[in-house]
Amino acid sequence: MSTTKWIIDPTHSEVSFKVKHLVISTVTGYFREFEGAAESTSDDFDGANVSFSAAVSSIDTNQKDRDNHLKSADFFDAENHPKLTFSGKIMKNGGDYKLVGDLTLRETTKNVEFNVDFGGVAGDPYGQTKAGFEIEGKINRKDFGLSWSAVTEAGSIVVSDQVRLILNIQLVKQA
Repeated sequence: MSTTKWIIDPTHSEVSFKVKHLVISTVTGYFREFEGAAESTSDDFDGANVSFSAAVSSIDTNQKDRDNHLKSADFFDAENHPKLTFSGKIMKNGGDYKLVGDLTLRETTKNVEFNVDFGGVAGDPYGQTKAGFEIEGKINRKDFGLSWSAVTEAGSIVVSDQVRLILNIQLVKQA
């Protein structure tokens, strides 16, 4: 059985997260620099090996002071832990897909599972073959050492422990 290698097309992909602020609203952020690959032995990607990394210094919440705080030792500690990484497999169960593997943040590795919507495979106008995926899941940031916390005078939590991860990924088939 032959293996096909695919790499992330960063111009047609995005990596975002959402976290509750003051329990009343949601802040969205992005990792602007990332890379990844998949190796598959089947057209439906069942059992495909997946690797991914994102540069913590590329975090962008559209607010510079908040971004700097997220890069600080209170959260991601970008200076000492410059990348977050994932290594795992795409698993198909009937018509449903899961991405299962190890997520590493701040040198802490936890097994995680994300839902995957496989959009299919298509050719682009330039002769490249692309595959599309929407990946979504939740993690507890404190499980990975991102434990900064504060409470307002009124008793509201400033930042939720639960973080939603949303990735829209387009892969390019390699020759």
